[in-house]
Amino acid sequence: MRTVEIRTIDGSPRLVTTEQPDPGPPAAHQLRVRVTASSVNYHDSLIARGLAPSPEGFVPMADAAGIVEAVGSEVSGFHAGDRVISRFFPTWHDGPNPPVAGFGTSPGIGLPGYARDIAIVPAQQVSHAPSNWTDAEAATLPVAGMTAWRALVVEGRIKPGDSVLVLGTGGVSVYGLQLAKHLGATVIATSSSDEKLARVKDLGADVTINYRTTPAWGDAVLEATQGLGVDHVIEIGGAGTLAQSIRAVRPGGQITLLGTLTGLSGEIPTGELNLKQAHLHGAIVGHRRQQDDLVRAIEAQDAFRPVIDRTYTLDELDEAIVFFATGKHFGKISVTF
Repeated sequence: MRTVEIRTIDGSPRLVTTEQPDPGPPAAHQLRVRVTASSVNYHDSLIARGLAPSPEGFVPMADAAGIVEAVGSEVSGFHAGDRVISRFFPTWHDGPNPPVAGFGTSPGIGLPGYARDIAIVPAQQVSHAPSNWTDAEAATLPVAGMTAWRALVVEGRIKPGDSVLVLGTGGVSVYGLQLAKHLGATVIATSSSDEKLARVKDLGADVTINYRTTPAWGDAVLEATQGLGVDHVIEIGGAGTLAQSIRAVRPGGQITLLGTLTGLSGEIPTGELNLKQAHLHGAIVGHRRQQDDLVRAIEAQDAFRPVIDRTYTLDELDEAIVFFATGKHFGKISVTF
């Protein structure tokens, strides 16, 4: 069985492909899954590059799609041959409140991830994959797809005619753009690249703003919305972008904070946030029922497919991580096994 592990070599973290013994059959409450695809997320990049802590020999990658090869004697709802995808919070099944804070139960961060051919996992760690998407497409859902779905559908309760601001052109933002357009919203998209802005236009973005040439892009959003602001902001930057997002949102609008790409802390214009009576809500991926709802929506209306910029093999995972770190990707980076 191939496994990619993080090993310290000459004082630096390296991704090393090893051959491990076959893990054998699953226990009573487990599944044996042949992993067929994954995709690279921000935290995968941090862990693989040694910028976030992980133990020696840790197996990275939070996303996975695969095929059930064997089912434990106490497992119900899954059968050999089922196509499945991973779950980011395996112990969070339903309800508004996650049972734990942080990522101690998340594969690829707190638990061993899916950079391996075979995974023996508790049945609660996976859910059924969309029947109408490929494994590579399905593997982009557990983190990026679920994050956009939670921001717009679960927290935002988006409806036709709403306006949405998406920041950048990474996996969550591109998913958010596609989902918002499918649900009848107007979308404003930002990027530092005019080439990428042309691509989001092709995906349906109604307004594009280059935040490098227009650093006061919150004011540009107000101008594009006749001074009203947007109903929803998919906020993935954090400290470095939140002030502009507050500027861009309408009174009573929703800012869903999904990432901290620009830093973990910073100043917040609380006065403007208060005057606008806007909702600022932190959200990380989602729970099992939300993921099942997303899969059902994809199967019911095959309206779009995830944008996959490049595809690498498992043996090329280090190259995928390096490319992700450049920030040149548009949408998702896929890893197939």
